Amino acid sequence: MKTPSLIHSFIIVLSFLFVASCAGGPSQTVTRVGADEAPELSGRWNDRDARIVSETMIGDVLRRPWLQRFKDAQDREPVVIVGRVQNDSMEHIDTEVFTRDLERELINSGEVRFVAGGNVRADIREERSQQQQYASFETVKNLAQELGADFMLVGNINSIIDESVDRRQAVIFYSVNLELVNVETTEKVWIGNEQIRKVIERRAIR
Repeated sequence: MKTPSLIHSFIIVLSFLFVASCAGGPSQTVTRVGADEAPELSGRWNDRDARIVSETMIGDVLRRPWLQRFKDAQDREPVVIVGRVQNDSMEHIDTEVFTRDLERELINSGEVRFVAGGNVRADIREERSQQQQYASFETVKNLAQELGADFMLVGNINSIIDESVDRRQAVIFYSVNLELVNVETTEKVWIGNEQIRKVIERRAIR
């Protein structure tokens, strides 16, 4: 009876062909790089732009006269909250990444006190409300004890794209505008602008 041997040989041949077909498929290589070494692939706004702009603009706002004037008048550091940074550009930009960078730079500067906003503040308020009913008397957190912000940082991101007729060259211009506003008086105490220009060269496909 040679039938089992033929079946066994047939299975071996099929397995070899399957492995060979997989080996001939597309391959992928992944290389880990540092944040400062990440290559520009599309020329669009990216996390590196967000980090560089936030570092530059927060560095500028903390050098301006409003900060020392407030400290002299109130004898304390100002309390700051980051509000909405609107995306008015022609592409999708995750502004949450940018606002997180702004928050980090403000907190780590040691020049201001910082309070949470947005969803974080809503979650904390919900937790505090739940504690009034379920937490023990010794551990419950009091209502109406939040630290009120003195200033709110708000702004927007704009972009302009200029392309050559043959679309082989393009220039993307980003303009980031931020304003620091007194929460009580609505006075603008600082206005900042940071610009980024990127030139994109596209090779012709042969």
